[in-house]
Amino acid sequence: MPEIVELTAEDQKLVTLARGSRARVGALEGAAVRDQDGRTYAAATVTLPSLVVTALQLAVASAVAAGATKLEAAAVVTEAEALEGSGRAAVRDLSADAPIHVAAPDGSLLGTVTA
Repeated sequence: MPEIVELTAEDQKLVTLARGSRARVGALEGAAVRDQDGRTYAAATVTLPSLVVTALQLAVASAVAAGATKLEAAAVVTEAEALEGSGRAAVRDLSADAPIHVAAPDGSLLGTVTA
């Protein structure tokens, strides 16, 4: 599991947004990202017969669609034991070092991925 770090107030906000996105639609995961200008984007997992997008992929895609070129941080709320690879890769497409905070559905931090 990733290392446990102290969340800043801004990073805790990402966890809160991710929890809300997940709960609103009863999704498996919720995610939120913060771009270079401090704007936040939240999303939930989408699972349709013709389309499957992870919450983190969708949050990153929303940021890019709004003009983001870099991410400062990301958060994922999940019941999974590990961060899924495709969402992590999407974050890394925009930022090699942005922390990705992984939290349980109750908001408790499970760890932070920095690489």
